[in-house]
Amino acid sequence: MKINTGKGYISLMTLIAIWSISLTVNLPGLAITPMLGNLDKIFPHTSELEIQLLTVLPNLFIIPFVLLSGKLSLSKSKISIVVIALAIYLAGGILYLFADSMVELIVISCILGMGCGLLIPLAAGLIADTFVGKYRMQQLGIKSGISNMALVIATFIVGWLNRGNWHLPFLVYLIPAIPLALSVFLRGIPAADINPPAVTPSPQIKASVKVATAATVAGTPAKAIHAVPPTPLSDSYGTIGKVKDGFIISRLWALMGVYFFVCYATVIVSYYSPFLMQSEGMSDSEVGTVTSIFFLAIFLPGFILPYVVRLFKQSTLIVSSLVMSVGVILMIIGSHFGIMCLASTLIGFGYGVFQPLIYDKATQVITSPSKATLALAFVLAANYVSISATPFVVDFFRMIFDPHHMANRFPFILNSILLVAFTVVVFICRRSFVFRIDKSYY
Repeated sequence: MKINTGKGYISLMTLIAIWSISLTVNLPGLAITPMLGNLDKIFPHTSELEIQLLTVLPNLFIIPFVLLSGKLSLSKSKISIVVIALAIYLAGGILYLFADSMVELIVISCILGMGCGLLIPLAAGLIADTFVGKYRMQQLGIKSGISNMALVIATFIVGWLNRGNWHLPFLVYLIPAIPLALSVFLRGIPAADINPPAVTPSPQIKASVKVATAATVAGTPAKAIHAVPPTPLSDSYGTIGKVKDGFIISRLWALMGVYFFVCYATVIVSYYSPFLMQSEGMSDSEVGTVTSIFFLAIFLPGFILPYVVRLFKQSTLIVSSLVMSVGVILMIIGSHFGIMCLASTLIGFGYGVFQPLIYDKATQVITSPSKATLALAFVLAANYVSISATPFVVDFFRMIFDPHHMANRFPFILNSILLVAFTVVVFICRRSFVFRIDKSYY
């Protein structure tokens, strides 16, 4: 069976090998979560600082290694980087099974963060290299769906394994063995796709630069040279603007800013909904159900993204941000389990549409195809910075508006205001690069 990439065909096994990488990218920190409340029993002399390092340090390690992966992708074999990253990731998972101290857990978590950081950009980067147009958008949606579906399933597995020996939840980190075994099929990706040639200046531009350089050496003012006059670059989204090192700078920063905010606005569900629901008298099982529904709602759009885009067309991201806003508002006014389930569904679904479309946009902020993975690395780094920064952002505004922590709804009130303002921005800027949907996608 051959899979259409928009510029050729690859085998089904090659596609499955690419998909399998996404099974691993959302798992760091997952196995540790159920045991956080019991760390004082497992390790009686555990300090608060050690607990904070165990939860924060792995995410912080992911950020530089995401950027390193993007940089390495310019000069090294991407398939080799994937194999090395999976080996580091799997080694961390195996080491967890033999850890018997907090220091060891912290060090191993950092190793896991390194491996995952190297892997994350390439999970999307190989798709961006191999597919084009609507095929790329569809595959990035499936990639997003697989990574979030793996998180949902792994969450249930970890919860079930947590009933026995505290080492057992770490078995979930053996999942990298699957893509590692399938990595041999990655060789089916055309070499021209994963090693695209760098874009070289046109002969006219080269001639212009040569004449201007010679004149400058001779002392002639550059403006007096009759070289090819520069013309502003543009595409279907309008004028490109400043280009530096193969990146369209304004678009890259805009995309990173939007992804940072969307992640921040969404992660509050997993960070703060347990406190809100417990204050309303809901049980731990109900809290777990709402969280699971949230992740289920995130992965669903990935598999139906082409139909969502076809339905809403240019309004896709406007509707998505509006749906997220309504979901957060329901979290504020809802005191019943059913309302919380609906709210988490809306927030998760809106984010699930945004995520793959932002990945697709990241492949369009470059002028050289060889830098697609590096562009994705920058955008994905914004995601992990957002995840790490969210508690600090919320605490900063809480110190100003709710210094006594009187309201468990404060994070949701803050985000509802920000999301409504963001929805207005999306509507006003709906024809801009970040929020516009290319007609070829529907």
